[in-house]
Amino acid sequence: MSILTDTTHLHITTWVVAIILFLVAAFMQRDSKARKIMHMVLRLFYVLIIITGLTLFIEWSSADPMLYGIKFLLGILTIGMMEMVLVRSKKQKSVTMFWALFAVFLFATMFIGFMLPVGMDFF
Repeated sequence: MSILTDTTHLHITTWVVAIILFLVAAFMQRDSKARKIMHMVLRLFYVLIIITGLTLFIEWSSADPMLYGIKFLLGILTIGMMEMVLVRSKKQKSVTMFWALFAVFLFATMFIGFMLPVGMDFF
């Protein structure tokens, strides 16, 4: 299990792939079969993100429990907004607010994630 908790590489890889899949799926035709398949693969990546994030949370949350908890919550909210954009756009409903919330939650999640002890020091 050390591959999941020693570094953040697997977790970062899963969310980078998920964001790319999300953007590709979001700009595909609404009723295409490829979009439906992409959405199902994206849901698999949601699960992988949560599993890798949960293992990192369990291993490292003793360093700063509140900050890790906030980051975990923001990550779940980011995934929720990704799902809301895809589902509501398929139903041809307005998604502007969910795009904005996705951008805000993604930025906040990444900002806090990079500040954490296991995160990369970009700032």
